[in-house]
Amino acid sequence: MSGPVRDFEAAYQAGDPPWDLGAPQPEVVRLADEGAFRGTVLDAGCGTGENALLLASRGLAVMGVDGAPAAIARAQAKAAARGLAVPFAVADALDLAALRQRFDTVLDCGLFHVFDDDDRKRYARSLGDAVGSGGQVQLLCFSDEEPPGAGPRRVSEWDLKTAFRGIFVLTRIRPGRFESRLHAGGARAWVATLTRL
Repeated sequence: MSGPVRDFEAAYQAGDPPWDLGAPQPEVVRLADEGAFRGTVLDAGCGTGENALLLASRGLAVMGVDGAPAAIARAQAKAAARGLAVPFAVADALDLAALRQRFDTVLDCGLFHVFDDDDRKRYARSLGDAVGSGGQVQLLCFSDEEPPGAGPRRVSEWDLKTAFRGIFVLTRIRPGRFESRLHAGGARAWVATLTRL
């Protein structure tokens, strides 16, 4: 393991990272209430599985992947305890083609904003391998309107358009909040929908 994967694994092994609320992100609940998830769903960077488990509890066929084995072990234990048949697996988000599956919807809740510019492009191509034409990515990331400070790199609307250009089109974007234990009231975020070309 190297880079962010190693760092995230260490964070999960140390306890509960600040982004792990022990509940789904409120913006993901809102998206689910709006019917933003359809067909088969991949939760990329699923952490301990709360968002994937929410979607599964609403009858969706969901798979969760994360690069941190400690997070996946917790997600698997939660699924078993709740009686939900959600497959969780350790996987590289920069190589989703290795899953050998296509999904109708992908959830990215706090993953895109951890990548540097080069890896953002690689990630967009990887998502393109996992989503069929017309499929969508529902993405929640820190916004450039969030003041500098704790947390990941801030993302502009331009950053999203640039990273996904030629693979996805940004079909919807609105301001939102990314809840964590470090940001009272949540950090300013973007909630974006990207549609596969």
